[in-house]
Amino acid sequence: MLKEVETNGLAETIRKHGIFPATYYSWKKKFEAQGLAGLSPQYGKKQLKALRELEQENALLKKLLAEKELELAMAKEVIKKNLPARQAGRR
Repeated sequence: MLKEVETNGLAETIRKHGIFPATYYSWKKKFEAQGLAGLSPQYGKKQLKALRELEQENALLKKLLAEKELELAMAKEVIKKNLPARQAGRR
């Protein structure tokens, strides 16, 4: 967006992106001071804690899902092995 302002002008660029001039200048200042890292989202302690909790919950749910999928696959294998024996016993 900084390059776009240089070519198209500030007014046209901020209108196109729907931001206020103060927002643009804030972003520009952060970019000049810290580069792209300055534009990364900054989370507070509450947000970081909530994010960590969600990541832990997500990991647990993925583990549980993997276990259930393994159980299902094993059950299908047992059924496949036992099905021919049952069908032969019925004849």
